[in-house]
Amino acid sequence: MFDWENLRHFLAVGRAGTLSGAARSLRVDHATVSRRLAALEDELKVALVERLPRACRLTPAGIQVFEQAKAMEAAAFAVERHTRASQAPLSGKVTLSAPPVLVTHFLATRLADFQTAYPGIQLSITAEARQVSLTRREADVALRLVRPKESSNVIRRIGRMPFALYASRRYSALSEPSRWTFIAYDEQFADMPQQQWLLNIAGQRPVSCELSDISSHLIAARAGAGVAGLPCFLGDTDKQLVRVDDQGAPFARDIWLVTHRDLRRSETVRAVMDYLSEAFRSDTAFGEAG
Repeated sequence: MFDWENLRHFLAVGRAGTLSGAARSLRVDHATVSRRLAALEDELKVALVERLPRACRLTPAGIQVFEQAKAMEAAAFAVERHTRASQAPLSGKVTLSAPPVLVTHFLATRLADFQTAYPGIQLSITAEARQVSLTRREADVALRLVRPKESSNVIRRIGRMPFALYASRRYSALSEPSRWTFIAYDEQFADMPQQQWLLNIAGQRPVSCELSDISSHLIAARAGAGVAGLPCFLGDTDKQLVRVDDQGAPFARDIWLVTHRDLRRSETVRAVMDYLSEAFRSDTAFGEAG
């Protein structure tokens, strides 16, 4: 019988297309993935992957094993979810994936309150810009800024996150919109809605710097590096910033709460989801959930 861990590493290689990509997804080093892959090929007595200079390509046998392995993985996760859903109520660990800005500036400030309300639940929060797979149990619950499309998930819209333009009160061009420069995202986030909104407002005016996350935009704006498009719950409460108006179109991101349908009856998961729903609904900065 082959080692399941070896098969799990092979699945990661098949999904990522490279050993380094698989290593990042599994949070291990490149050598571990290579060793696990070689061990699986030795166990099965067949070549599964063709190692190319910059990629890994599945062999015909590898494609067949990959499809079968995905089905095995799905079945294993289904068993785990069903077991999790039948656990004793209000006791255990719940993993939550959420956008970094919400983790750092909203959720982290409410952990003490959550612990008081649910002392038996250990909430494990990961700040991730990517959309994790709930089917593969990468998280029990997720907050997303894009409406989830997976048919296996249960979703709920719990609020809206409005954006506006902000600059330091000491920004040298504060009273001269024609001289504004803008703080934007780098090119990997070119398709992000708030990036497109900001660049549309900027028009022909220059981008002074590019940063990859909202927390960095906040700090750069405080330092007077330019005008930033920030969530209003951040900008409006920062005494070093002032909201500026450039007659741009209003912009907001919906906030979606999602879990796998197999976990919707888990008392611990429901407790976390209900707490999050109420936290956003009771904060006027996030508007009406609808």
